[in-house]
Amino acid sequence: MTPEQTVVGLAVVCIAILLVIAALVRYRARRAETDYPPTGRFIEVDGVRLHYVEAGVGSPVVLFHGNGTRAEDFRGSGVFDRLAAAHRVVAFDRPGYGFSERPRGTRIWTPERQAGLFVAAFDRLGIERPVVVGHSWGTLVALALGLDHPERVRGLVLLGGYYYPTMRVDALLFAPPAIPGLGDIMRYTVSPVLGKLMMPALLRQMFSPRRVPDTFRAAVPTALMLRPWQLRASAAEAGLMVPAARRLRRRYGELRIPIRIIAGAQDRVVDAERHSVRFHRDVGPTKLRVIPQVGHMIHYFAQDEVVEAVNALSPPRDIEQRSA
Repeated sequence: MTPEQTVVGLAVVCIAILLVIAALVRYRARRAETDYPPTGRFIEVDGVRLHYVEAGVGSPVVLFHGNGTRAEDFRGSGVFDRLAAAHRVVAFDRPGYGFSERPRGTRIWTPERQAGLFVAAFDRLGIERPVVVGHSWGTLVALALGLDHPERVRGLVLLGGYYYPTMRVDALLFAPPAIPGLGDIMRYTVSPVLGKLMMPALLRQMFSPRRVPDTFRAAVPTALMLRPWQLRASAAEAGLMVPAARRLRRRYGELRIPIRIIAGAQDRVVDAERHSVRFHRDVGPTKLRVIPQVGHMIHYFAQDEVVEAVNALSPPRDIEQRSA
Protein backbone atom coordinates (compact mmCIF):
# COMPACT_ATOMS: atom_id res chain seq x y z
CA MET A 1 0.00 0.00 0.00
CA THR A 2 1.38 3.38 -1.00
CA PRO A 3 1.65 6.28 1.50
CA GLU A 4 -1.13 8.07 -0.35
CA GLN A 5 -3.41 5.05 -0.04
CA THR A 6 -2.61 4.80 3.65
CA VAL A 7 -3.55 8.43 4.19
CA VAL A 8 -6.78 7.98 2.27
CA GLY A 9 -7.59 4.83 4.23
CA LEU A 10 -7.01 6.57 7.55
CA ALA A 11 -9.14 9.50 6.44
CA VAL A 12 -11.99 7.16 5.51
CA VAL A 13 -11.76 5.42 8.89
CA CYS A 14 -11.76 8.75 10.74
CA ILE A 15 -14.76 9.99 8.80
CA ALA A 16 -16.61 6.74 9.50
CA ILE A 17 -15.87 7.05 13.22
CA LEU A 18 -17.05 10.66 13.26
CA LEU A 19 -20.28 9.71 11.48
CA VAL A 20 -20.96 6.96 14.02
CA ILE A 21 -20.31 9.35 16.92
CA ALA A 22 -22.52 12.01 15.33
CA ALA A 23 -25.36 9.52 14.91
CA LEU A 24 -25.01 8.47 18.54
CA VAL A 25 -24.97 12.09 19.74
CA ARG A 26 -28.09 12.87 17.72
CA TYR A 27 -29.85 9.76 19.05
CA ARG A 28 -29.05 10.71 22.64
CA ALA A 29 -30.23 14.27 22.07
CA ARG A 30 -33.56 13.09 20.68
CA ARG A 31 -33.84 10.59 23.50
CA ALA A 32 -33.34 13.43 25.99
CA GLU A 33 -36.24 15.31 24.40
CA THR A 34 -38.39 12.21 24.82
CA ASP A 35 -37.33 11.75 28.43
CA TYR A 36 -37.87 15.44 29.23
CA PRO A 37 -40.69 16.62 26.92
CA PRO A 38 -41.88 20.24 26.69
CA THR A 39 -44.22 21.26 29.49
CA GLY A 40 -45.57 24.47 27.98
CA ARG A 41 -47.04 25.80 24.76
CA PHE A 42 -45.73 26.91 21.39
CA ILE A 43 -46.26 29.98 19.25
CA GLU A 44 -44.68 30.96 15.94
CA VAL A 45 -43.37 34.51 15.73
CA ASP A 46 -41.59 35.89 12.66
CA GLY A 47 -40.95 32.35 11.47
CA VAL A 48 -39.49 31.25 14.82
CA ARG A 49 -41.21 28.58 16.90
CA LEU A 50 -41.03 29.61 20.56
CA HIS A 51 -41.78 27.50 23.60
CA TYR A 52 -43.04 29.12 26.80
CA VAL A 53 -44.55 28.16 30.14
CA GLU A 54 -47.32 30.23 31.70
CA ALA A 55 -49.28 30.32 34.94
CA GLY A 56 -51.26 32.70 37.13
CA VAL A 57 -53.46 35.71 36.56
CA GLY A 58 -52.94 39.38 37.20
CA SER A 59 -50.37 41.90 36.04
CA PRO A 60 -47.88 40.29 33.63
CA VAL A 61 -44.32 39.24 34.43
CA VAL A 62 -41.95 37.87 31.78
CA LEU A 63 -38.90 35.79 32.68
CA PHE A 64 -35.73 35.40 30.56
CA HIS A 65 -33.20 32.75 31.53
CA GLY A 66 -29.43 32.88 31.12
CA ASN A 67 -26.98 31.09 28.83
CA GLY A 68 -27.20 27.30 28.83
CA THR A 69 -30.46 26.88 30.73
CA ARG A 70 -34.15 27.18 29.82
CA ALA A 71 -37.46 28.59 31.04
CA GLU A 72 -37.92 25.74 33.53
CA ASP A 73 -34.92 27.13 35.44
CA PHE A 74 -37.28 29.64 37.04
CA ARG A 75 -39.60 26.83 38.08
CA GLY A 76 -36.72 24.94 39.63
CA SER A 77 -35.78 28.00 41.65
CA GLY A 78 -39.32 28.44 42.98
CA VAL A 79 -39.55 32.01 41.66
CA PHE A 80 -42.00 31.09 38.89
CA ASP A 81 -44.61 29.64 41.26
CA ARG A 82 -44.09 32.36 43.85
CA LEU A 83 -44.79 35.05 41.25
CA ALA A 84 -47.68 33.12 39.69
CA ALA A 85 -49.56 33.34 42.98
CA ALA A 86 -50.27 37.02 42.23
CA HIS A 87 -49.28 37.64 38.60
CA ARG A 88 -49.63 36.26 35.11
CA VAL A 89 -46.15 34.80 34.61
CA VAL A 90 -44.69 33.82 31.23
CA ALA A 91 -41.23 32.27 31.01
CA PHE A 92 -39.80 31.86 27.53
CA ASP A 93 -37.22 29.45 26.20
CA ARG A 94 -35.02 31.97 24.43
CA PRO A 95 -34.06 31.09 20.82
CA GLY A 96 -32.08 27.85 20.69
CA TYR A 97 -32.74 26.81 24.30
CA GLY A 98 -35.18 24.31 25.67
CA PHE A 99 -37.66 23.74 22.87
CA SER A 100 -37.45 27.09 21.06
CA GLU A 101 -35.94 27.28 17.58
CA ARG A 102 -32.89 29.35 16.66
CA PRO A 103 -32.91 29.58 12.86
CA ARG A 104 -29.55 29.83 11.16
CA GLY A 105 -28.74 32.06 8.21
CA THR A 106 -28.52 35.81 8.09
CA ARG A 107 -29.95 36.37 11.57
CA ILE A 108 -27.50 36.90 14.42
CA TRP A 109 -29.37 36.50 17.67
CA THR A 110 -28.16 39.60 19.46
CA PRO A 111 -30.02 40.87 22.53
CA GLU A 112 -31.63 43.54 20.34
CA ARG A 113 -32.89 40.98 17.83
CA GLN A 114 -34.22 38.78 20.60
CA ALA A 115 -35.95 41.78 22.15
CA GLY A 116 -37.70 42.51 18.85
CA LEU A 117 -38.80 38.89 18.61
CA PHE A 118 -40.25 38.93 22.10
CA VAL A 119 -42.12 42.19 21.52
CA ALA A 120 -43.89 40.40 18.67
CA ALA A 121 -44.52 37.46 21.03
CA PHE A 122 -46.04 39.86 23.56
CA ASP A 123 -48.49 40.99 20.88
CA ARG A 124 -49.42 37.42 20.03
CA LEU A 125 -49.98 36.49 23.68
CA GLY A 126 -51.66 39.71 24.77
CA ILE A 127 -48.90 40.64 27.22
CA GLU A 128 -49.14 44.36 27.96
CA ARG A 129 -46.30 46.21 29.69
CA PRO A 130 -44.90 43.38 31.76
CA VAL A 131 -42.24 43.55 34.40
CA VAL A 132 -39.31 41.79 32.72
CA VAL A 133 -37.01 39.67 34.84
CA GLY A 134 -33.69 38.68 33.26
CA HIS A 135 -31.00 36.45 34.69
CA SER A 136 -27.37 36.54 33.50
CA TRP A 137 -27.40 36.67 29.65
CA GLY A 138 -31.14 37.28 29.92
CA THR A 139 -30.39 40.69 31.47
CA LEU A 140 -28.97 41.77 28.09
CA VAL A 141 -32.29 40.91 26.44
CA ALA A 142 -34.16 42.73 29.19
CA LEU A 143 -31.98 45.82 28.74
CA ALA A 144 -32.48 45.72 24.97
CA LEU A 145 -36.23 45.72 25.59
CA GLY A 146 -35.89 48.67 27.94
CA LEU A 147 -33.79 50.61 25.44
CA ASP A 148 -35.48 49.77 22.14
CA HIS A 149 -39.06 49.30 23.34
CA PRO A 150 -39.43 51.25 26.62
CA GLU A 151 -43.14 51.76 26.08
CA ARG A 152 -43.67 47.99 26.05
CA VAL A 153 -42.31 47.24 29.54
CA ARG A 154 -43.28 48.43 33.01
CA GLY A 155 -39.84 47.88 34.53
CA LEU A 156 -36.84 45.56 34.75
CA VAL A 157 -35.56 43.22 37.43
CA LEU A 158 -31.98 42.27 36.61
CA LEU A 159 -30.34 39.28 38.29
CA GLY A 160 -26.60 38.63 38.14
CA GLY A 161 -26.25 40.77 35.04
CA TYR A 162 -23.27 41.28 32.76
CA TYR A 163 -23.30 44.98 31.84
CA TYR A 164 -19.77 45.98 30.79
CA PRO A 165 -17.33 44.50 28.26
CA THR A 166 -14.65 42.69 30.26
CA MET A 167 -12.22 39.95 29.32
CA ARG A 168 -14.05 36.61 29.42
CA VAL A 169 -11.91 33.49 29.24
CA ASP A 170 -15.08 31.40 29.18
CA ALA A 171 -16.18 33.20 26.00
CA LEU A 172 -12.93 32.20 24.29
CA LEU A 173 -13.27 28.60 25.49
CA PHE A 174 -16.95 28.06 24.73
CA ALA A 175 -17.44 30.07 21.53
CA PRO A 176 -15.72 27.69 18.97
CA PRO A 177 -18.75 25.32 18.65
CA ALA A 178 -20.62 28.23 17.04
CA ILE A 179 -18.08 28.52 14.18
CA PRO A 180 -19.73 27.34 10.93
CA GLY A 181 -18.34 24.04 9.72
CA LEU A 182 -15.83 23.35 12.50
CA GLY A 183 -18.45 24.08 15.12
CA ASP A 184 -20.90 21.65 13.54
CA ILE A 185 -18.31 18.87 13.74
CA MET A 186 -17.46 19.75 17.34
CA ARG A 187 -21.08 19.87 18.51
CA TYR A 188 -21.83 16.42 17.15
CA THR A 189 -18.62 14.81 18.38
CA VAL A 190 -16.33 16.17 21.09
CA SER A 191 -18.39 19.01 22.59
CA PRO A 192 -21.08 16.87 24.28
CA VAL A 193 -18.38 14.60 25.74
CA LEU A 194 -16.30 17.51 27.00
CA GLY A 195 -19.42 19.23 28.24
CA LYS A 196 -20.45 16.23 30.30
CA LEU A 197 -16.98 16.04 31.84
CA MET A 198 -16.91 19.76 32.62
CA MET A 199 -20.51 20.11 33.79
CA PRO A 200 -19.98 19.30 37.49
CA ALA A 201 -17.28 21.99 37.79
CA LEU A 202 -19.34 24.51 35.81
CA LEU A 203 -22.39 23.98 38.00
CA ARG A 204 -20.33 24.28 41.18
CA GLN A 205 -19.00 27.61 39.92
CA MET A 206 -22.51 28.84 39.03
CA PHE A 207 -23.96 27.98 42.43
CA SER A 208 -20.92 28.63 44.64
CA PRO A 209 -20.80 29.16 47.60
CA ARG A 210 -24.00 27.09 47.84
CA ARG A 211 -24.48 23.54 46.67
CA VAL A 212 -26.25 22.71 43.42
CA PRO A 213 -29.93 22.12 44.30
CA ASP A 214 -31.66 18.96 43.15
CA THR A 215 -34.47 21.16 41.84
CA PHE A 216 -32.06 22.69 39.31
CA ARG A 217 -30.91 19.27 38.11
CA ALA A 218 -34.55 18.26 37.62
CA ALA A 219 -35.54 21.51 35.89
CA VAL A 220 -32.48 21.77 33.62
CA PRO A 221 -31.27 18.23 32.88
CA THR A 222 -27.71 17.96 31.63
CA ALA A 223 -28.89 15.81 28.71
CA LEU A 224 -30.92 18.74 27.35
CA MET A 225 -28.11 21.23 27.89
CA LEU A 226 -25.73 19.08 25.80
CA ARG A 227 -27.90 18.68 22.71
CA PRO A 228 -25.94 19.93 19.66
CA TRP A 229 -28.52 22.60 18.78
CA GLN A 230 -28.53 24.01 22.32
CA LEU A 231 -24.72 23.90 22.41
CA ARG A 232 -24.77 26.07 19.28
CA ALA A 233 -26.94 28.66 21.02
CA SER A 234 -24.73 28.63 24.12
CA ALA A 235 -21.55 28.95 22.07
CA ALA A 236 -22.97 31.76 19.96
CA GLU A 237 -24.04 33.72 23.01
CA ALA A 238 -20.66 33.21 24.66
CA GLY A 239 -19.16 34.92 21.62
CA LEU A 240 -21.82 37.65 21.50
CA MET A 241 -21.65 38.60 25.18
CA VAL A 242 -18.73 41.05 25.14
CA PRO A 243 -19.71 42.95 21.95
CA ALA A 244 -23.34 43.08 23.13
CA ALA A 245 -22.33 44.66 26.44
CA ARG A 246 -20.04 47.09 24.62
CA ARG A 247 -22.89 48.14 22.33
CA LEU A 248 -25.54 48.46 25.03
CA ARG A 249 -23.39 50.32 27.56
CA ARG A 250 -23.18 53.30 25.19
CA ARG A 251 -26.94 53.69 25.58
CA TYR A 252 -27.43 53.17 29.31
CA GLY A 253 -28.02 56.90 29.70
CA GLU A 254 -31.20 56.47 27.64
CA LEU A 255 -32.85 54.19 30.21
CA ARG A 256 -35.95 55.83 31.63
CA ILE A 257 -37.84 52.91 33.15
CA PRO A 258 -37.74 51.64 36.75
CA ILE A 259 -34.96 49.12 37.35
CA ARG A 260 -34.23 46.80 40.26
CA ILE A 261 -30.80 45.13 40.39
CA ILE A 262 -30.02 42.03 42.45
CA ALA A 263 -26.59 40.43 42.61
CA GLY A 264 -24.84 37.73 44.60
CA ALA A 265 -21.91 39.02 46.63
CA GLN A 266 -19.97 35.80 45.98
CA ASP A 267 -20.79 35.55 42.27
CA ARG A 268 -17.88 33.71 40.57
CA VAL A 269 -19.34 34.05 37.07
CA VAL A 270 -20.05 37.80 36.90
CA ASP A 271 -18.35 39.93 39.53
CA ALA A 272 -21.01 41.92 41.38
CA GLU A 273 -18.80 44.92 42.11
CA ARG A 274 -17.54 45.30 38.53
CA HIS A 275 -20.98 44.91 36.98
CA SER A 276 -24.07 45.31 39.18
CA VAL A 277 -22.64 47.88 41.58
CA ARG A 278 -21.06 49.85 38.74
CA PHE A 279 -24.26 49.70 36.69
CA HIS A 280 -26.25 50.99 39.64
CA ARG A 281 -23.78 53.83 40.14
CA ASP A 282 -23.63 54.75 36.44
CA VAL A 283 -27.28 54.46 35.46
CA GLY A 284 -29.27 55.64 38.48
CA PRO A 285 -31.79 56.04 39.77
CA THR A 286 -32.03 52.30 40.32
CA LYS A 287 -32.35 50.14 43.40
CA LEU A 288 -29.63 47.61 44.15
CA ARG A 289 -29.52 44.59 46.44
CA VAL A 290 -26.29 42.64 46.85
CA ILE A 291 -27.09 39.40 48.65
CA PRO A 292 -24.36 37.96 50.92
CA GLN A 293 -23.37 34.29 50.72
CA VAL A 294 -25.05 33.91 47.31
CA GLY A 295 -23.42 33.37 43.93
CA HIS A 296 -24.57 33.64 40.35
CA MET A 297 -27.81 31.64 40.62
CA ILE A 298 -29.46 34.28 42.78
CA HIS A 299 -33.04 33.25 42.07
CA TYR A 300 -32.51 29.93 43.89
CA PHE A 301 -31.48 31.55 47.17
CA ALA A 302 -33.05 35.01 47.16
CA GLN A 303 -36.62 34.29 46.09
CA ASP A 304 -38.05 36.80 48.56
CA GLU A 305 -35.91 39.60 47.15
CA VAL A 306 -36.85 38.76 43.56
CA VAL A 307 -40.57 38.62 44.35
CA GLU A 308 -40.36 41.87 46.35
CA ALA A 309 -38.61 43.60 43.44
CA VAL A 310 -41.31 42.51 40.99
CA ASN A 311 -44.11 43.50 43.35
CA ALA A 312 -42.54 46.92 43.86
CA LEU A 313 -42.74 47.56 40.13
CA SER A 314 -46.16 45.97 39.65
CA PRO A 315 -48.08 45.56 42.91
CA PRO A 316 -50.48 42.60 43.03
CA ARG A 317 -54.14 43.54 43.14
CA ASP A 318 -54.65 42.70 46.81
CA ILE A 319 -51.72 44.95 47.78
CA GLU A 320 -53.16 47.77 45.66
CA GLN A 321 -56.56 47.35 47.32
CA ARG A 322 -55.03 47.43 50.83
CA SER A 323 -53.08 50.57 49.91
CA ALA A 324 -56.25 52.24 48.68
